[in-house]
Amino acid sequence: MSQGEYALTMPRRGRRRAVAAGLVALGLFLLGLVAHARADEVLRIAGTPGPMAEVLRHAADLAAKQGLKVQVVQFSDWVTPNVAVNEGSVEANLYEHKPFLNAAIKARHFNLVPVASAVVMPMGLFSHKLKSLDQLQNGEQVAIANDPVNRARGLQLFEKARLITLTPGIGDAATVKNVTSNPKHLRFIELEAPQLARALDDVKVAQVSYTFLIASGGDPNSALIEDGAGNQHYALFFVSRPQDAQDPKLLKFIQIFRSDDERAFILKRYAGAISPAW
Repeated sequence: MSQGEYALTMPRRGRRRAVAAGLVALGLFLLGLVAHARADEVLRIAGTPGPMAEVLRHAADLAAKQGLKVQVVQFSDWVTPNVAVNEGSVEANLYEHKPFLNAAIKARHFNLVPVASAVVMPMGLFSHKLKSLDQLQNGEQVAIANDPVNRARGLQLFEKARLITLTPGIGDAATVKNVTSNPKHLRFIELEAPQLARALDDVKVAQVSYTFLIASGGDPNSALIEDGAGNQHYALFFVSRPQDAQDPKLLKFIQIFRSDDERAFILKRYAGAISPAW
């Protein structure tokens, strides 16, 4: 007996059960397709706590009004956002400037590209114990970031404050080995960037990114000295994989992010501490 003949001679109750099972299977299949389609409609952007997550969420609200669904995924360190983009867990991130990205690509062989600039995020030297850098005494312990580019950025802040001098032209490659003059014999310790804001209770002065300063409740106006304000060298970029750089959803979101509405929000919310880079 053929399968067709079996179907015709199958008891009525069995046929109803078979039809019902088929409909359930079809329904589950269609639900899976819908869920997959909905997932594909969502643009996932990684950011860090504080200002970056906040400006991304504001832009995501603007995008929602234009029919673009954006999920902001927050990471608390400066490594995972690049890992997530490189692995395809998110389509892009916003938290790093080109020197940092270039160093990350060199160290970890990421396949990532900068897509568009977003904001300039300064760094500064802060203290819970001093009102002025002139109050630093001989042999005091101070803290800087331990990742290559931001370590150099911290050392350049100390040089800008005329507390040390560095090898001429060393720029983003500076390490403590490039300190050529240290009249106050400052003792540099290197910490993960998120720890620097918390280290202010333990050291006399620390380099702190406004990302983590603001996230920890600190006041950017309390900086003893700062850099980066308006400096395009430190502009933070949207970063993606090369194959996602022209994703219409990503390009639309960047266009929304670089709008007058987002600019007004950034300038009002951060009072010039963070500035649009476009």
